[in-house]
Amino acid sequence: MRGAALVSVCLSLSLHSRVSGSSSNKQSDPLTQSPTFIMKASQSSPLAGPTTVQPGRIRILKQVSKPSGQNPGPVVYWMFRDQRLRDNWALIHAVDQANKANVPVAVAFNLFDRFKGAGARQLGFMLRGLKQLQRSIEDFLHIPFFLFQGEVQETIPKFLADCGASLLVTDFSPLREIRKYKEEICQAVSESVSVHEVDAHNVVPIWEASNKLEYSAKTVRGKINRLLPEYLIEFPKLQPPKRRWDSLAPFIDWDKLIEDNLRKGGEVPEIEWCEPGETAAEDVLMGSRNGFLTKRLRNYATERNNPLKPEALSGLSPYLHFGQISAQRCALEARKVRKLCPEAADAFLEELVVRRELADNFCHYQPHYDSLQGAWEWARKTLMDHALDKREHIYTREQLEKAHTADPLWNASQLEMVHFGKMHGFMRMYWAKKILEWTSGPEEALATAIYLNDKYEIDGRDPNGYVGCMWSICGVHDQGWKERQVFGKIRYMNLAGCKRKFNVDGYIAYVKRRIGATKKRKAENSSSKKEAELPE
Repeated sequence: MRGAALVSVCLSLSLHSRVSGSSSNKQSDPLTQSPTFIMKASQSSPLAGPTTVQPGRIRILKQVSKPSGQNPGPVVYWMFRDQRLRDNWALIHAVDQANKANVPVAVAFNLFDRFKGAGARQLGFMLRGLKQLQRSIEDFLHIPFFLFQGEVQETIPKFLADCGASLLVTDFSPLREIRKYKEEICQAVSESVSVHEVDAHNVVPIWEASNKLEYSAKTVRGKINRLLPEYLIEFPKLQPPKRRWDSLAPFIDWDKLIEDNLRKGGEVPEIEWCEPGETAAEDVLMGSRNGFLTKRLRNYATERNNPLKPEALSGLSPYLHFGQISAQRCALEARKVRKLCPEAADAFLEELVVRRELADNFCHYQPHYDSLQGAWEWARKTLMDHALDKREHIYTREQLEKAHTADPLWNASQLEMVHFGKMHGFMRMYWAKKILEWTSGPEEALATAIYLNDKYEIDGRDPNGYVGCMWSICGVHDQGWKERQVFGKIRYMNLAGCKRKFNVDGYIAYVKRRIGATKKRKAENSSSKKEAELPE
């Protein structure tokens, strides 16, 4: 709890002080190898006057190299990772820059064709949230919402050219696919267009917290803590831009769009327990009936590692993944209630701020964030030294996916993920480590764990998921332990250890009951639907 306590001290300090200017590193991203110019907004900033958003939160991916000689064009916010109206630094920056240049602003979203294999579970949740977002952003801010489908490196530059935009604002993602798309967009747009990237996802911007790959939470915690007084601040109130877009955005048939994508990704169906959208996210955080901070926080410190106590968890991960709620908003609200249960609040803030941002740090600075190459040298060596060790069981990917193993606890955790899109955090560690034990080698184990996580978890395809698999299988952000067969010096977990932690048989029975109840409810709903369709 020492690390969590340090976070809480800095959270308290941020109530009373504000650091002026940025004290962090000034190096540009070492992974960016293209000629695209990257500069922090605080360095000879070409921004249009003082900005509402801290300059350290903004990176300039491309500067205007050849002014058009005409009046500036509109501002476009390409929204990807932070899909919300409220508490969105990227949207705030886009409106801010549009107002300073006296031009209109629009939001553009590009729907990829099943990005990284997304199924109906993930696409349905995202699209239903976007449907609500479009209505909110147009009703409250009078900003048009444009939806494109296709290759983003083609759709966004074309839209910028069609509307004569002078500035593209985008939110931050460390995933290599998105970084590559941004490079291509910077190269494709006109010389009269600037491109700004805003970290609207992390409390402390990833490039401000550190300019290098951090070894563990211990090495990054102090760096984040020192910057919390500057960055953990209340959001400004966002008003409609001064100038409106001169035309309406094309009509979006959300129902058809959702239906088409659910059909394409139907192998992994939607979940029922989690309602999408900003309003639902805020209710999970602060709701009067069952909000995490209002009703459930007290048990977080003592019960969050018990798979039989899922209500002790925040339930916020789907909303944080899709950006339907801001981690900064969650931290601000947790700070307000810390006096009521400090230990629980500190533990939550450690996970929300330090651990989440450590995952982004890893994916941002480690290009091999999802392969054995991304592990530290000691971990690679020990895993390869034991790669040919005899395994008690070897399972195929299909057997693992169908939960056909000799371990009923592992099977229960896999089925929980398959049916409900969410495996308890403690079980995720055990689940991944058993995959290492049951496959032919560490490369296959890691690839299998990532495949299953991305396919079934509602919050899959995320830095936290990649780092979770890398921690469990490759020892990332961990240390070496006593050497043993198969695992080498990677931390070991087994069934006996789980039995000491929680009621294993109770968890297995809980998952079976939950699956049975879900299947029964679906059968009843299907029967009622068929009866309603019968002619009278």
